Amino acid sequence: MSPRVPKAELPTELRENMIKQLGAVPEPVEVVWHSPKVATSNLEFSAKLAEWDAADEGLKSFAHMAVAAQVGCSWCLDVGYFQAQNQNLDLAKASQVPRWRESDVFTPLERDVLEYAEAMTHTPPTVTDEMYASLLDRLGPAAMVELTAYIAFVNMATRNNNANGVASQGFSEACEVPLARRPERSGAATTA
Repeated sequence: MSPRVPKAELPTELRENMIKQLGAVPEPVEVVWHSPKVATSNLEFSAKLAEWDAADEGLKSFAHMAVAAQVGCSWCLDVGYFQAQNQNLDLAKASQVPRWRESDVFTPLERDVLEYAEAMTHTPPTVTDEMYASLLDRLGPAAMVELTAYIAFVNMATRNNNANGVASQGFSEACEVPLARRPERSGAATTA
């Protein structure tokens, strides 16, 4: 898949900073840069999200990848796996997020967060009072609110990338363990 809108030319300083940070310019930024206000707002909010620290980074990373796998955003799954490596998460575990239901590597809390991320991603959402209360009890109010807002933002980003035709850029190729493929299910998009 190629972007449905051509990539826009980024300002030199921004392009150089992204290459320095990630080794390449993220294609979603190049596509969205046709509206610098939208792109800048997205980058600024993403930076603010990175400062949030009430919820465990690993749980947020796995939730991000679960949303990406469900929506079918190969770019988000690709970069999410790459970021998991940079966060020193267990890559063998991270690689199994797309097939978490069939994998036995996740803790009960991780499994519940993955289920919650998917429930928030369904249309309409399928979050239950019991699901929320269980996580709230274990995470606490601050982390629960943060995790929920984080998953909501990831839903926006994955759907934006999908609609714009942005696909995997190869960030995860630097990781040691290959990313598992999401099992084929009705209503689930294929990734990787």
